[in-house]
Amino acid sequence: MRMVATDKIAILALLEQVNDPEVPVLSILDLGIVREVRTDGAVTEVIITPTYSGCPAMDVIKTQIRILLAAHGYEDVRVTTVLSPAWTTDWMSQKGKEKLEAFGIAPPTPLQQVCHTRLFHREEAIRCPRCHSYHTSLISEFGSTACKALYRCEDCKEPFDYFKCH
Repeated sequence: MRMVATDKIAILALLEQVNDPEVPVLSILDLGIVREVRTDGAVTEVIITPTYSGCPAMDVIKTQIRILLAAHGYEDVRVTTVLSPAWTTDWMSQKGKEKLEAFGIAPPTPLQQVCHTRLFHREEAIRCPRCHSYHTSLISEFGSTACKALYRCEDCKEPFDYFKCH
């Protein structure tokens, strides 16, 4: 049996390997859904917040966390979901936003984040992740998943998802 490290930094390094099943280029740390890691003797608790309440990926993520930590010697792993405060795209890492764009998904934009938190909506041009044009238009409020909207670039004519602010 491996020695069980109680070092939170080591656990966080392991959690970097757990990817979002809906956006596999993002780790759960990139997404900012890991709120806290607690260790108490043999018990390891990972506290997470879903990007959306009812997010179907959360069950898969919880299972991935348990399997990964068990494979590294953590025998009593608890994954706790907290809903308050609600997750926001402000919690995403800059590295995660860059990974989204490189993957072809427009990341949340700063103005949209500010507008959402102030409870009013102001349109901002969304940059095409392929050709980087701001000449884009909204096709649908819902893209491939509930957390994304579908846009089209009017220059390169390609559709793309935009990770919505919330």
